[in-house]
Amino acid sequence: MKNSANQRGSRSRPRRNRPDDSVAPKPGKPSRQPDPQTAAARLRQVSRLRPTLALVLGSGFQHVLSELQVDADIAYQRLPGFPATGVSGHAGRLVIGRLGGTPVMVLSGRAHYYEGHAMAVVTFAVRALAAYGIRDLLLTNAAGGVNRSFRPGDFMVLTDHVNFMGLNPLRGEPAPGRPRFVDLTCVYDPGWRRLLARAGRACGVKLRSGVYWAVSGPSYETPAEIRAFARLGADAVGMSTVPEAIVARQCGLKVAGISCITNLAAGRGRQTLSHAEVLETAERVQRVAARLLETFAQLYGQTQ
Repeated sequence: MKNSANQRGSRSRPRRNRPDDSVAPKPGKPSRQPDPQTAAARLRQVSRLRPTLALVLGSGFQHVLSELQVDADIAYQRLPGFPATGVSGHAGRLVIGRLGGTPVMVLSGRAHYYEGHAMAVVTFAVRALAAYGIRDLLLTNAAGGVNRSFRPGDFMVLTDHVNFMGLNPLRGEPAPGRPRFVDLTCVYDPGWRRLLARAGRACGVKLRSGVYWAVSGPSYETPAEIRAFARLGADAVGMSTVPEAIVARQCGLKVAGISCITNLAAGRGRQTLSHAEVLETAERVQRVAARLLETFAQLYGQTQ
């Protein structure tokens, strides 16, 4: 399955470490994460464009950058709080420009929880986007097909998700000015799902739809796990997207999501699973993915 997503107490006796023990803020103490407003202020300096739509590009979607009329391009390392990316297919750059004539902000790559990042780091970019003024967020990823009707190279619009990563990105001190208890009844906005469907029809791409099941990774799932996930309603499985979607909803952003089905999940096909297969499928469908995102951006611009 693939790609990617991410991401305590007596002091007197030893305890077993958990994934973000080394970085989770202590209760009652301020987080060491930079203020998202600082990153937002830096972004306002790099371009006079003020997009309201942002895209996060997972594996299979990077080719859309070739269709972008670039106004500004900045490495994550130059943005306060943005994490370095360490996975093939994730460039770690933020680009502002016009896609299909619509001003957009594009995050080329993401940090993943399985890389060892805390959830606060994984989702920091989303908080910075909200502070900047982004209102709408399109999350993309590569995923493994659980639904037996899916084939590598298909695209799935997310209708819902299951967070099976073992951690919620809202855990801990609530973000200033944000609700602690966030309604996730409709994470993926029905209006943007319909707009993605229109984009698919306009460029001749058959879009599937379904539930995205998020796991922590980085190991792929066992066939027994995939059978269990399928019985519980999963259509695709991946290691990203869900933490970003949850934080985006806390920040009041409307969210859409689309997966590139880069491989069949464990037990659904005869091949062994590998990241190389993910990247190979992503390369094969990259032009289709770029056309789909460009058409979506164009239609989005017409609604504003």
